Amino acid sequence: MIRAFYPPRPGGDISSGGRGLLMDIAGLGTQVIECLRVRKLIDRHGEVFLRQVYTPRETAYCNGRAHTTEQFTAVWAAKEAVFRSLGTTWRRGVAWTDVEVVWDAGAEPKVVLTGATRELAAGRGVGGFFLAVSHCRAFATATSVAVRGNGGG
Repeated sequence: MIRAFYPPRPGGDISSGGRGLLMDIAGLGTQVIECLRVRKLIDRHGEVFLRQVYTPRETAYCNGRAHTTEQFTAVWAAKEAVFRSLGTTWRRGVAWTDVEVVWDAGAEPKVVLTGATRELAAGRGVGGFFLAVSHCRAFATATSVAVRGNGGG
């Protein structure tokens, strides 16, 4: 079990009790994906691919952004990172859409789980995630921290 304090108070010692929120980290996952790979999949498979991997809310979000390919790639990287932070990878029987990455205006991304992935997380005591997502023209990356209990975003 890894325990961490988040967020530390300015000037505070993060190892001292009472300074921030104590959380139990269940897992850490990261993923880097090449944007061109996702562009080719979208071009080749179109709506079939988009419906298989992305929720309608994710598709609307990505299509509303300036760099659509990079956004789709970043969301896919985030989904992979979430699976890894749960100690697994995508496999048959688990829908990509079981992991939804939601961006509310001006807020950090949050993870919403459904289906078999939600059951997996509950079975491992995971109650939330911290998620960091970034991209450039060539690559997108995401890191997910799975937190036990009611922690995380």
